[in-house]
Amino acid sequence: MDNLSEQEIVRRNKLEKYKELGIDPFGQRFDVKYHSQKVKDLANKEIEAFKANNSSLNEEEMKEQLHQYIEGKNITVTVAGRIMFIRKMGKASFFSIQDKQGKIQIYIRKDVVGDEAYDLFKLADIGDIVGVEGIVMLTQTGEITVRCEKYTHLTKALRPLPEKFHGLQDVEERYRRRYLDLIMNEEAKRVAIQRPRIIRAMQEYFDNEGFIEVETPVLQNIQGGATARPFITHHNALDANFYLRIATELHLKRLLVGGLERVYEIGRIFRNEGMDKTHNPEFTTVELYQAFGDLSSMMDLNEGVIRYAANKVIGKTIFRNPFTDIENPEEMTIENGGLIDISKPFRRVTMCELIKEATGVDFKANNYTLEEATQIAKEHKVPVEPHFTVGHIINAFFEEYCESSLIQPTFLMGHPIEISPLTKKDPNDPRFVQRFELFIGGKEFSNAYTELNDPIDQKERFEEQLAEKAKGNAEANEMDTDFVESLEYGMPPAGGIGIGVDRLIIFLTESTTIRDVILFPQMKTR
Repeated sequence: MDNLSEQEIVRRNKLEKYKELGIDPFGQRFDVKYHSQKVKDLANKEIEAFKANNSSLNEEEMKEQLHQYIEGKNITVTVAGRIMFIRKMGKASFFSIQDKQGKIQIYIRKDVVGDEAYDLFKLADIGDIVGVEGIVMLTQTGEITVRCEKYTHLTKALRPLPEKFHGLQDVEERYRRRYLDLIMNEEAKRVAIQRPRIIRAMQEYFDNEGFIEVETPVLQNIQGGATARPFITHHNALDANFYLRIATELHLKRLLVGGLERVYEIGRIFRNEGMDKTHNPEFTTVELYQAFGDLSSMMDLNEGVIRYAANKVIGKTIFRNPFTDIENPEEMTIENGGLIDISKPFRRVTMCELIKEATGVDFKANNYTLEEATQIAKEHKVPVEPHFTVGHIINAFFEEYCESSLIQPTFLMGHPIEISPLTKKDPNDPRFVQRFELFIGGKEFSNAYTELNDPIDQKERFEEQLAEKAKGNAEANEMDTDFVESLEYGMPPAGGIGIGVDRLIIFLTESTTIRDVILFPQMKTR
């Protein structure tokens, strides 16, 4: 008790009083039949009907008769939630409870619920969880309220909630103690509820397009499917090191070989890399592969699924740019990049076209040697690492000069082959591949390919990746012999795409950081 605050001591001392009343302080089952918004919807429906049928009444008559009408309907509801406000007034009191849909006011009278129940109510503190059965009524101010006829204590809160008007001031604490964030922050609850709805909308869209949702292993013995640093763990039964997957790609492509034709997986990915506003080491992607498709098929799907989820869950197609520096919402426009419009066809442009626009350097027209490209990079202050080839330098130019300018939805195409080891070559220029990345707000949202299905070419790409790893590129792929063997049985021409689900949810919910859309993000130890 020495380390407890005064409020915590008072609350703990009440535990014995509950037991004296024969009440379990931490409750039993309670059958909830309504939630707050449903109660309000029922009442509002009756209110609208009454007003429509009695439009001739003046304001005072309308108010008086409406109160009598609502009580006369005898709408009986059973609700439960956390007490967020109490105003005790002798033999009658008001309090409000909060459930998953919001808050609703309760009116409790001693002469209605009885002495024992009212004495039990007087032990209540803000934060306690209670059940209420009662009749819907209107207060003198017209607020929809439940007149309590039966009061049930469910759970005693031994700690007080954060102060009402300030809540959790430490942003870090919001993420560490998400349960408090959800109680005190309506915005946090809104995002938590919208996230699964957005994912469900994506599933509906893909299912309607004939795709099959599948599951593939999280533990993998090969580092492959993407360029990233892995988490490594040890499998005791097999006495071997395994990776937490950095992508789902290679297993999903095996399913195309097996004839499933259209597959997708929404799942957790793990990359042992940095953390910032748009990166978390554990995150969610959807990867999708379509036999007999190509890059244009993936563009159509990518545009389609984003618009579908936006319209179905959020109900609009113009959103605040979550990555803008503009702070005043009234100053945000599409023209200044404060707002993003997804209703129009997304722009399509190549990496080399953007670099030429920004710097005047034309990597497409000029087949520079590595020495020439390195010199040009130095002149433009673009860093060059030891394992870089010309293709890596082109990508470094894009990241330095172009990436942050892609605010409105843009499909970036024409990637160098060196940074796309699993992608088909461009038949018109083998220096580049058939690939796109979708950028919104200057951030990558999707990555798509016309998939490489030539086993000989694929093996050579893996060998090139091994050479890069030997030069010090820890993110390079390993040789996946089984995957190459699967391709030798024949994989149909296909399009494939990976979409960052967390980043898409940041955009659609108009949040500002990945920590807002992941309920329990990774945090440093206290």
